[in-house]
Amino acid sequence: MKNYSVIVFDLGNVLLPFDYSIPVSYFNGLKKGLGDNFAKLYRENYHVHREFESGKLSEEQYLKTVLTWLEHKVTEEQFCKIYSDIFTMNRNVIELIPALKEKYKVVLLSNTNSIHKRYGYGHLDFINWFDKLFLSHEIGVVKPEERIYRAVESYTQKKSSEHFFIDDIQEYIDGAKRCGWDGVQFKNYEQLLIDLKKKNILLP
Repeated sequence: MKNYSVIVFDLGNVLLPFDYSIPVSYFNGLKKGLGDNFAKLYRENYHVHREFESGKLSEEQYLKTVLTWLEHKVTEEQFCKIYSDIFTMNRNVIELIPALKEKYKVVLLSNTNSIHKRYGYGHLDFINWFDKLFLSHEIGVVKPEERIYRAVESYTQKKSSEHFFIDDIQEYIDGAKRCGWDGVQFKNYEQLLIDLKKKNILLP
């Protein structure tokens, strides 16, 4: 049985479920089909999203692009608020953080961006419960690239094998495992408890 000293949580769809249909519906309400067209352009140009998450694209550059897709029907401020009004809280999963901190170092590792941090989740109390935040746009690299996992190790100063990662995307778990970590794909709270017990990760 492995001995873990660091528990690493993803943010989106683990701690904070999100729903992009909310802004799409809002944009459709401004002009028929505007939101649907925005979603289509977003999918077709997903590299814009990834470059923003990895810090390669500035917030100013990103906003200039997406506001063009929205035919400038909203201001920058309006977009940032609507674009970030997508999160709800998995409170039962969030409540595991202080429990786990009694025995493990607990950190956050997320592909995210400056707008979502500022308008969406940065003000939530539980964000301050983590020992450290590793946010892709601040590090300059996204999961599943090796460098983002090594950034965590540089902070924890623990062996790769002592890190356990919880993420909803299997590709990102696989990236962690290539670095010598262990991990599990998040499905739901009940399954997570089962998975943690199987790994002998103890909750008080």
